Amino acid sequence: MLNPSPAGPVPTTRLARLGGLVARHPRSWVLAWVVVAVSCFAVAVGGVTGETLFERLHSGAPTVDSEASRAQDVIAESRPTLQTLTLQVSGVDLGDPKVVAAGVERTRAVAAVSGVKGVRSPLLAPEGPTDPSVAPLLRSGSTGAGGFVTVVDFDPRLDGNAQKAAESATEKALLAVPEAMGGTGRLGSSNKVITAITGTVERDLLRGEGIALPLTFLVMVFVFGGFVAAGMPIVGAVVAIGGGLASLFGFSHAVELDATVVNIVTLLGLGLSIDYGLLTVSRFREELAHRQHDVPTREEVTRATERTVATAGRTVLFSGLTVAIALAGLLAFEASIMRAIGVAGVSIVLVAMVVAITLVPALCVMGAKRLSRKAVERPSDVGLFSRLAHGVQRRPVLVIAAVIVVLVTLALPTLSMKLTSSGTELLPKGADQRVFFENLARDYPALTAPEVTVVAASSDRNAVTAWADGFRASPGVESVTVQPLGATHQRVDLRVAGGPTSDRAQDLVTAVRDSTAPFETLTTGQAAGQIDFLDSMSARAPYAVGLVVLGTFVLLFLMTGSVVVPVKALLLNLISLGAALGVVVWIFQEGHLEGLLGFSSVGAVESMVPFLVLAFGFGLSMDYEVFLLSRIVEFHRHGATNDRSVSLGLQRTGRIITSAALLIVIVFAGFVAGDILIIKQMGVALVAAVA
Repeated sequence: MLNPSPAGPVPTTRLARLGGLVARHPRSWVLAWVVVAVSCFAVAVGGVTGETLFERLHSGAPTVDSEASRAQDVIAESRPTLQTLTLQVSGVDLGDPKVVAAGVERTRAVAAVSGVKGVRSPLLAPEGPTDPSVAPLLRSGSTGAGGFVTVVDFDPRLDGNAQKAAESATEKALLAVPEAMGGTGRLGSSNKVITAITGTVERDLLRGEGIALPLTFLVMVFVFGGFVAAGMPIVGAVVAIGGGLASLFGFSHAVELDATVVNIVTLLGLGLSIDYGLLTVSRFREELAHRQHDVPTREEVTRATERTVATAGRTVLFSGLTVAIALAGLLAFEASIMRAIGVAGVSIVLVAMVVAITLVPALCVMGAKRLSRKAVERPSDVGLFSRLAHGVQRRPVLVIAAVIVVLVTLALPTLSMKLTSSGTELLPKGADQRVFFENLARDYPALTAPEVTVVAASSDRNAVTAWADGFRASPGVESVTVQPLGATHQRVDLRVAGGPTSDRAQDLVTAVRDSTAPFETLTTGQAAGQIDFLDSMSARAPYAVGLVVLGTFVLLFLMTGSVVVPVKALLLNLISLGAALGVVVWIFQEGHLEGLLGFSSVGAVESMVPFLVLAFGFGLSMDYEVFLLSRIVEFHRHGATNDRSVSLGLQRTGRIITSAALLIVIVFAGFVAGDILIIKQMGVALVAAVA
């Protein structure tokens, strides 16, 4: 039986020396990591610095430096955006003088709140609810039984704490209005949307980890046959999560972190930490099986640790670097959110790597006696996976063709993939802020942002109006309005049926930008912003893919010494990612499995998902490729033929790879149970990529 790791000389590598250092001082390593983990959790979620990571998160559509953003800058310079708080009132009779009088009294109290700059309400109009100027504030323009909105503008000079105090006092005063009028009220604002999304992200994170950690522990109890061995990768994962959250907290002071970044990056860190821990513990038990005594001596434990870190540690390093290279590809994109995910992702991968080659081996040393009772028998060269390898080797062309047919079939839905950048649609159906803005769009359309806005660099309103009138006949255009924007610009708002993510809105943006005007124009709005974001991503994608492919190729070449093997691995993984995206399109765009997965389809895939899947999915797929190739190379260097090396490599790693894939699927599935749509899509995509 060919065995590349019998008892004998220990490899004299730096990793082996690190393993020896860990074996000689295991308690010091564990204590150091405990201190680090506690400190990280205290900083990131304990609020010891005065605020937590979740309090520093932001939310919004992904943006890039583009025509749409430049138009927004012009608008902001001419008319600074005020923080607002809006109250929707329903179930009141505005034709009843007593009801109106009660509302007027309470609304005047709102205007008197410190920090309030102004109040727009039909109750405060000169002629009351019948005043024509406040018709947009009335549901369907009705002055009878129905509803209305009140919009509060805050003083832009308020700092953070003063703003929070003003909002809190204003909320209480506003909610007294419908109460006095015998109706019901609902509050909404951009700040409340951010709070809702970050709160949901935090709950999803706790729920995902609450589902994933116990289930992965049970699976590892089955895999290892004991609680001690099963607990070691879990401990490593918890420590890695703490380090990852602390890294994100640090990054939040340098860049604005979107709320979804936390779950996406933590998702990766948790999965990788468990996988690396599984690999390390499995190899330690395998090495421990070569001991000469029933109870392993200190020398035998040290030798097993040195071999484990020299072999499994090397695999972890190559695997982690592969994933890090894939995530580094996100740095090629212009969007700050993609770069933030890339930097944060690389940092948490590095944490997972260091934990796997220091903390987990230290835990193995401390639990060596317990592990030796359950240590595996000397591994057999024959088994299910070796027979599978022989079967594939007898019919390689047939197997390759069958696999490619299945993957290409799964990838076919990507041909019809549509992308969108959701706002409140990210929240689950029925969420308070999602309902608020859905009601606002339905009952008070004049108060919602127009689908398309054009900033015209002209002081001649008549000339701009004449040009804008040319779009009234465009498909789906419901209204065109022109208003001054400072002394040198005009603002043109175009409302389009179907909303900002509709094909009509997208087509209108293209038509406006392609038109010829006697003045400079800049087009913005959600539709334009989405087009600019996707154009930027598409333009930078070749650079990102090139960086990832080249870096991975070089890394695999250094590991295997082969040119053909890296090429085959890269091609197969790219096809697998296409299949994963096809599954996402079939489920989330076409609306299958809505009830089972608990979401409502928006008819498209979130615009960031395909690019994130290419980075995360590629890294994770290559992760298992590295697990297998590293063992194949190990056998080949000990004299086995190519076919024999493949058979032995698959036999020795097949169980580990299968277990690791199952564990990471459980981790991702735990996050699919969350409520944020983009996290669900990422979870499903990565489950498909790994499976």
